[in-house]
Amino acid sequence: MPLCSSPVYPVRIPFSVPSPSGPVSRYVFSFLIPTMTSLLLIDAGVYGSEQRIFGEIRDLGRKPEEIRLLILTHSHPDHIGGAMAIQEATGCSIAAHPAEQQWIEDTRCQERERPVPGFQELVGGPVRVSRLIGDGDSITLGDGRSLEVIHTPGHSSGSISLLLSPEMILFSGDAIPVPGDFPIYDDPKASMRSLERLMNIERITYLLSSWAEPKGGEEIYSSMDDGYAWVKEVSRAVSQITVAHPGIESSLLTRLVVKEIGLPPEAANPMVMRTIMAHARKS
Repeated sequence: MPLCSSPVYPVRIPFSVPSPSGPVSRYVFSFLIPTMTSLLLIDAGVYGSEQRIFGEIRDLGRKPEEIRLLILTHSHPDHIGGAMAIQEATGCSIAAHPAEQQWIEDTRCQERERPVPGFQELVGGPVRVSRLIGDGDSITLGDGRSLEVIHTPGHSSGSISLLLSPEMILFSGDAIPVPGDFPIYDDPKASMRSLERLMNIERITYLLSSWAEPKGGEEIYSSMDDGYAWVKEVSRAVSQITVAHPGIESSLLTRLVVKEIGLPPEAANPMVMRTIMAHARKS
């Protein structure tokens, strides 16, 4: 279904990641933007997501082969997992920030350097990035519409957000942490600066995050405020525990922080540990 009267179609993609206590249910959004002559897709979801995405396209009375450009907001498995199958089926070009290119084109390298649980089940394979995009670039859609690229590092070094004009719809990727959910970002200070930048964009009509339901009205800016506060809360917990336990081992630090901020024990996974250690290095 379209986002109210806007020409954007969110596609909600459920998946799960393994944990010692059993599979953890997650979901991620991809977004379709139809134009008169083609389709633009933002993010590819996990391996197998093409079936749901293509089904949505057919429901619109369009064809999957009309996807001419796939923009990846960053290189993590739940955003690139379906890219290979989508590109093979459609022949589309793939765009991403230069800082994400290596992990998109060499998924084995990403798996070694960022060992996400269930990585091989989430990612169909590598794809070539044929269009590098960066801060301030504009992607023309026709009929006076365009996507502005906003570099929003923190979650990863090359994470981008996209602003659709003139509708003023913001696609934030994973730039906005969700309070009470797993904190996953590589650089807390960069993440906060990116949040501040997004907060300063005026007249946003819809906020489309990859890992939260679409938001409009007052929820847009309050969710950014809440995400900012969540990063600060994680920082507080890390600082408190490292002061109390100098030289604490990383896995124990992660478990204690997870408990302190009210998350379940299964949240103490490698991705969250990466976040906790980033806070520890910055404190």
